[in-house]
Amino acid sequence: MNFFSYKISKILIHLLFWTLFIVVSLFYFSDFYWAENPFLQYLSILVVIVYANDFILLPFFEKRKWYTLYILIIALISFLATQLYCNVFAECGCSVARCLSDYVWQTIVPIIFFSFIWMLFRYLEKKDEVEVIQRKHVEMELKFLKSQINPHVLFNNLNTIYSYSLEKPAQVPELILMLSNNLKHVLYESNATFVSLEKEIAFIDNYIAFQEIRTEGIKTIQYTKEILRFDYTIAPLLLITIIENAFKHSTIDTHIDVKITLTNGVLECICTNVFDATKETAEDKIGLQNLKKRLDLIYKDNYELNIEAKEKYGVTLKLNLTRNS
Repeated sequence: MNFFSYKISKILIHLLFWTLFIVVSLFYFSDFYWAENPFLQYLSILVVIVYANDFILLPFFEKRKWYTLYILIIALISFLATQLYCNVFAECGCSVARCLSDYVWQTIVPIIFFSFIWMLFRYLEKKDEVEVIQRKHVEMELKFLKSQINPHVLFNNLNTIYSYSLEKPAQVPELILMLSNNLKHVLYESNATFVSLEKEIAFIDNYIAFQEIRTEGIKTIQYTKEILRFDYTIAPLLLITIIENAFKHSTIDTHIDVKITLTNGVLECICTNVFDATKETAEDKIGLQNLKKRLDLIYKDNYELNIEAKEKYGVTLKLNLTRNS
């Protein structure tokens, strides 16, 4: 889209400049140019110089960063073009100095102007190219990070269903239904960069209900949420990383506290649990490291992530959410 808008803009700028240049040259000095000076004949030579500069000289020297040599060549071209104008077209018989002082502007002004326009649009096009590359890089990295999250969630849920199929088969249908809803969210609804807050919280509700069944008699779960409105969007599978980490690394016969609140567009998720620091490995930190990367890519300066590992392990995430448009 930008490519065509830039092309149209450049064409309009070129047409406007040449129109003004001709009008000023012919009518501001009307008597001289119409009666004595073959300006329109020289204009054709000037157009060739300008577009040779635009399509050949500028791309060649800019690519090699030979700016000093380019300036010298442009100065030489302007000098020779001015002498051509004075001695061949106008035949004014002026000295070299007088010729330059009276006519050099007719050559140098279009060259400088269109060189500036070329560099301006070149800068804008390069900026767009960089933004496209960065956006694609971010999208690829996000997909990679999400691909690391999805199998982890699925693996834990399948382990639970397997255990219950042996010990409590009557509860397996309910677990399969919960897993089905979770997979639907992970595999389909989370493909977008942002999803509705309502769907993400429903996913969290379902996940915690799943874990309450899974950890019954082993861990105590306190899950509270204070969300009065759901007309916000959130990046998918962020909160689950914190919550799942609490279940994965909490010790047996301990209390896990999960609290989610939303106040004035700021969502806060707090997870605390008792943990055994001696059993923590490098692999255990991967989930939170990936979370930090995703937050940097998506929210940049619009989040706070605090991790405390003292008597209890606590993770607090604050996000500035965007309202649904």
